[in-house]
Amino acid sequence: MAKLPEWFKNSNRKGLAAKELSAKLNMKIPNCVCQEAKCPNRGECFSKGVITFLILGKVCTRHCGFCSVTKGDLDLPDRNEAAIILDTIAKLDLKYVVITSPTRDDLLDGGASHYAYVIKSIKAQYPKLMIEVLVPDFQGDFAALKTVMDADPDVLNHNIETVPVLYGVVRKGAGYQRSLSVLERAKKMVPNKPTKTGLMVGLGETEEQLIEVFKDIVKHGVDILTIGQYLKPGKTNLDVVKYWHPDEFEVLRVKALELGVPYVFAGPMVRSSFLAETVFEDYLKR
Repeated sequence: MAKLPEWFKNSNRKGLAAKELSAKLNMKIPNCVCQEAKCPNRGECFSKGVITFLILGKVCTRHCGFCSVTKGDLDLPDRNEAAIILDTIAKLDLKYVVITSPTRDDLLDGGASHYAYVIKSIKAQYPKLMIEVLVPDFQGDFAALKTVMDADPDVLNHNIETVPVLYGVVRKGAGYQRSLSVLERAKKMVPNKPTKTGLMVGLGETEEQLIEVFKDIVKHGVDILTIGQYLKPGKTNLDVVKYWHPDEFEVLRVKALELGVPYVFAGPMVRSSFLAETVFEDYLKR
């Protein structure tokens, strides 16, 4: 595996930031993908009082090669998750929240009704708060997707993650065309709400393959694209094939914009929900 470049060696506050945030909340940090996915930005986000909430438990039914989210016994959806999120919103005075989940193929609707419950619970108490949801593919069940969209999230995010040729290794159980169709259908259901997707680089993809994905994203009506560097989160995960240079990320950003993607946020440390509020505001200002 390639040696970690210098521009990544800047995240030594994760533990301290987590302790400070826990103290501010007067409780353990709620379930969040920041911790479960070992996000390299969690020190920065925690220090700002920002987390990406993880609902539907911590256990995933798929075994994607890039992801460190827990595998194990599955629990039924817990409605108390909404109360915990509401309490955290109040304590941190949040104006924008991102909610995601592990993939729950064991549930009839993939957890869509629980997403809707959480969204509606937040909207009922904080009607002006902006909600972004980062959803799984619901196995292509558009009725489940409609359940989420009917709850009126402000941004629908679903990650493509990688180029089609790598899906069998990187996204086992997922489908490239299926993910594109989720994004397209969400946009058709609620045309005035932005759709968002994310890509990782460094898993062996080429620039040419990424450009083809950019073209597909445009065809399927995606509004916001994030591009970031894959970092191996654990010993059993896929190795990094290449560390893309910051200058290369700028090239990708410009090419995606030239191909018609309305808004692109790209860089080595970029993650799908990183600086989500700022990205949304910048998208609206473009």
